[in-house]
Amino acid sequence: MENEEGKKVDLYIPRKCSATNRVIGAKDHASIQLNIGHIDANGTFTGNTSTFALAGYLRAKGEGDNAINNLATGVSLMRDISKFPGEHEFRSEPEQA
Repeated sequence: MENEEGKKVDLYIPRKCSATNRVIGAKDHASIQLNIGHIDANGTFTGNTSTFALAGYLRAKGEGDNAINNLATGVSLMRDISKFPGEHEFRSEPEQA
């Protein structure tokens, strides 16, 4: 709610999960908010940050890491994980004669 001067006067403004758009309730003590700093080509912090909020529901399912990767890819903080080459390629065992 805003007053006549246009200032927000609500006592509590709920956050929304950046990955699922669910409202993060006041009693969700497993939720987190991350500020990820932007760096330049030399690895120096530029002063800009991207803020993400994750609901406890998402973290309890074990999907928090994947959600952060998808969000960071969406704002060009990192490359898409699925496009990285596999580290290990398993070969089938040679047949014994």
